[in-house]
Amino acid sequence: MNTYRQKQRWQFLLFISAVLIGIASLVYTNQLVARMAEQEKKKAEMLADAWTRIVSSGTDDSNLDFYAGVIEDNTTIPVIVTDSLDQILLSRNLDTAKLGNKAYMKRKLGKMKEHAPAITIVLAPSDKQYLYYNQSVLLDLLRFYPLIQFGVVLLFILIAYFAFSTSRKFEQNQVWIGLSKETAHQLGTPISSLMAWVEMMKIRNGDKEMLNELEKDVTRLEKITERFSKIGSKPVLVKENVLDVIKAAVNYIKTRSSDKVRFTLNLPPSEIIVPVNAALFEWVIENLCKNAIDALQGKGDIEIVVSDLTQVVYIDICDTGKGIPKSMYHSIFKPGFTTKKRGWGLGLSLVKRIVEEYHEGRVFVYQSELNKGTIFRIVLKK
Repeated sequence: MNTYRQKQRWQFLLFISAVLIGIASLVYTNQLVARMAEQEKKKAEMLADAWTRIVSSGTDDSNLDFYAGVIEDNTTIPVIVTDSLDQILLSRNLDTAKLGNKAYMKRKLGKMKEHAPAITIVLAPSDKQYLYYNQSVLLDLLRFYPLIQFGVVLLFILIAYFAFSTSRKFEQNQVWIGLSKETAHQLGTPISSLMAWVEMMKIRNGDKEMLNELEKDVTRLEKITERFSKIGSKPVLVKENVLDVIKAAVNYIKTRSSDKVRFTLNLPPSEIIVPVNAALFEWVIENLCKNAIDALQGKGDIEIVVSDLTQVVYIDICDTGKGIPKSMYHSIFKPGFTTKKRGWGLGLSLVKRIVEEYHEGRVFVYQSELNKGTIFRIVLKK
């Protein structure tokens, strides 16, 4: 369980890091934008002053070229100079192909008026002109830079996390397959030997009751070996009555659980044919029942309810145990997650793998309330 808490902590830290990078970038860029906007305002005031001197100076003014150069050197800030009747006298850094388009020029002038108050150019007490300006394209782009940077950082984190998760899932699959095949292989030899000993004891007229029990255990071991061998490869699904599979699994669990644990089967009267692998699906029911028995802590009720719908079948395993916190609904199905002092944390992970990967169904915590019970739901396609 600690492993998954650490994983969630790292996910949270990665997200917070991306947010902090975005905020820091936004704050810094906003400060930079504010400085640049102030500089552009001062530059616009210089342009207004230069235009004033050009208009009010005579042709013999030696500084005329200098003032004209100030205006010509402005290659970034869009500028429009108008008279008192809003007639455009001068424009700079607008789309040259549209300068003759009155609607375009009017629209640009309107945006400049919204951007900042006009800088008044006083030529004479009764003769005034007005300089309007807008921020440069560079300043526009700079305003959006933090958002773009934040998006890039977030995208990088998402891609990295996705790649890591995919790689980890692939490794888990390889471990599952390798472990399952090796377990099936290791069980094969002693089971074969046990079967031989059972046959020899039959020939020698051994204790029949003991032989029957021994034969049951050997058969059970064979079934376990078959299950592990199927986990290591894609199992074949056969159309079977899923109610019979459920009954077989529950009957096995009942004989190996306390008398204080009461089992109830709430099944439809007619059979339900579903494509399943009986050996593996019995394992699913057994594991969910074992999980319920652990939750009951030795005493309580387990009810299995099967609902036959048009396209799917719902199988609900209900218990009156200690319940599961909502924060653990997804974590409990992950390999290695366990709340018990003893246990590998593989039971529910196997359940999820068999139902969702092999039977293309779904399994999830449908409902749970602390100290009242839990309902696990399996959804199978018909």
